[in-house]
Amino acid sequence: MKLSSLLGHASELFQLIRASGKPADSLIDSFFRSHKYLGSHDRRFISETVYGTLRHLRRCDTVLRRVMSSRPYAVSPEEGYMLLLAAYLLLVEKQTHVTRGDLLPHMRSSRLKDELADVLNETVTEEESAENDPEEGIGVRHSFPDWIVKRLLQEYGEGETEKLCASLNTQAPLILRVNTLKTTIEECRRQLHAEGVETRRTRLSPVGLEVPKRINIFRLRAFQQGMFEVQDEGSQLVSTLIDPKPTAKLMDVCAGAGGKTLHFAALMANRGEIVAADVSTYRLDQLRKRARRAGVSNVRARAVKDLSDLNDLFAGYFDIVFVDAPCTGLGTIRRNPGLKWTVTEESVHELSVKQRSILEASAPLVKPGGALVYATCTLLREENEDVVDAFLSNHVEFILVNPGFRLSQLGIHREESVRYVKLLPHREGTDGFFCALLQKSR
Repeated sequence: MKLSSLLGHASELFQLIRASGKPADSLIDSFFRSHKYLGSHDRRFISETVYGTLRHLRRCDTVLRRVMSSRPYAVSPEEGYMLLLAAYLLLVEKQTHVTRGDLLPHMRSSRLKDELADVLNETVTEEESAENDPEEGIGVRHSFPDWIVKRLLQEYGEGETEKLCASLNTQAPLILRVNTLKTTIEECRRQLHAEGVETRRTRLSPVGLEVPKRINIFRLRAFQQGMFEVQDEGSQLVSTLIDPKPTAKLMDVCAGAGGKTLHFAALMANRGEIVAADVSTYRLDQLRKRARRAGVSNVRARAVKDLSDLNDLFAGYFDIVFVDAPCTGLGTIRRNPGLKWTVTEESVHELSVKQRSILEASAPLVKPGGALVYATCTLLREENEDVVDAFLSNHVEFILVNPGFRLSQLGIHREESVRYVKLLPHREGTDGFFCALLQKSR
C-alpha cells in the first residue's frame, strides 16, 4: 500500500483514539478487524506510527505550532492530525522520504497545499528550544503534561525524571509467565521453539520469558494448552515478592481478570485457598476461563458489590490479603501512551480517595499475624505512599515490613532503609509498580 494511503488509515485511527479516550490497544485491534484487507506490513506501519505519535505528541505539536505560527490561515482538525503524523515520522523516526505528495491528497486548504513542502522542510529544521524550566523542558522533550512532570520531579528529581520519562516512551517488551502448574521454563521454551518462537529468560522473574519478536502469541498451541500467560515482569515480581505458602489462605481483593491471582495459584502449587473478589462479573468470568486453561483449581471467584459484604463472611480469616488497587495506571504508559493525555489531576485525587477506602475495608479480613499487601501500577505518591501512610496513621495494629531482603533475593538491590517496593522501567525494565507489605500484630 502506498505511503499516502497508509497515512490516511493512520490518521483515521489516530483521530478515533484521541476522540474516544479509550485504551489505544483495544481500538487498534478493533480497527484492524474492520479493515481486514490491510496486510501485516501495513498494520505494523499504521500501529507503530499511531503509537509513536501518541508517545511524542507534545514534542511534535510544539514544533508544528512554531512552524505554523507565521501562517495566518486555519488548519482543519483532520489536516492537523495528518501533520502530526508526518512530524512524528520526520522528527522521531527520521523518515525524510515523507514528501508533499504523500500528504497532498489529505489536505483541503489551498494555502496549505501550496506551502506544504515548506511546512515539511521547516518541521525537519525547526530547532526545539532548550527550555530553562526543567518542568517544561522535560515535558516538551518527552511529551508529558506539565502536571505529571511536576509531580515526578518532586518525587525523583530532575535526572531520574528525565530517564523515567524517556523510558516510558519506549515500546514495552512482550513478556510471558511460565505456568509451573503445567510445565517448566525449559519445557515451555522447547515447545515455543518448536512453534517457531524464540525466547530468552527475563532478568529478574524466575518464571519469565521475553519474546523479542512481536507475534500473535494467543494463536500458539502452547498458550491454548495453558503453558504460559502474558504478564509483565514487574507484575510477576509483585506476586513473587509476596511468596504465599502452599497452605496459605489468600484474598485477592481487586482480582480483575486474574493475572496475579493465577500466579498466586502457581506459587501455592494449586493448594491452599484463594478467594478472588471483584465488582465486575465480566472480569471474573474471564478469570474463570483463564483458570480452566491454566489448570488452576484452588481459586474461588466471588463478585462483590461492596467490600463490607466480605467482612461478614471472612473477618480475620486470611493469611494474606492482597489489594491490587484501581489506579491511574501511569506505570503502564509504555503499553498505553494515550494515558498521558486522558489522566487528570482530578482523577488522581478521586482514585486516591477510592484506594484509601478499599485498603480500610480490606484490613479486617487479615488474621492476627497475617499480611496486608497494597499494590498499584502507577508512579504517583498520592496513589502510593500517601495512601499507605494515611492507613498506618489510623491502624497501629499494622506495621510496614522492610522489603529489602526479599528484593535482594530477586537480584534487586536497594538501601537498607527502603520502606516500599518501587519498580521502574528505566531501572528494572518493567512497567512501573508500587508495593507495600504490611503485617498485622498478633
